[in-house]
Amino acid sequence: MLLSEQCYQKIDRELAKYPADQRQSAVMAALAHAQVELGWLSPETMQEVADYIGMPAIAVQEVATFYNMYNIRPVGKHKITVCTNLPCALSGGERAAHHLKEKLGIEFRSTTEDGQFTVMEGECMGACGDAPVMLVNNHRMCSFMSNEKIDALVDELKEVKQ
Repeated sequence: MLLSEQCYQKIDRELAKYPADQRQSAVMAALAHAQVELGWLSPETMQEVADYIGMPAIAVQEVATFYNMYNIRPVGKHKITVCTNLPCALSGGERAAHHLKEKLGIEFRSTTEDGQFTVMEGECMGACGDAPVMLVNNHRMCSFMSNEKIDALVDELKEVKQ
């Protein structure tokens, strides 16, 4: 078993929201819980989720590979996704991405040598008025990201203890 009992309890709460013959409807939430626990979704993790929910593993993999919030390869402890869609790009998104990559010494889809940070390009995050925006680990949106705010964010995340 790759997932903890606590993770299975969270998945069970998601499954309880749907009729027994529609368990597959909880697949996105189940994958999200698995990813929070393990950091990414290995083929073995996707198989375990598929077996637990009772759906084909390929169907779980199709979901995990379709949506960009799922990590199907290992990522750093802190995945920072920068919105580079046109409104953000025109409002400083490209500058913010350049500054972040320069600060961390990596390119998009790369992870720092210490395994702390991965930087990704992202599509619209629905906060165009707050541009440029960044999303940390799919859970924390950061708005109006000036170079100073980017530096402060990176410094803050470096201090986070796991």
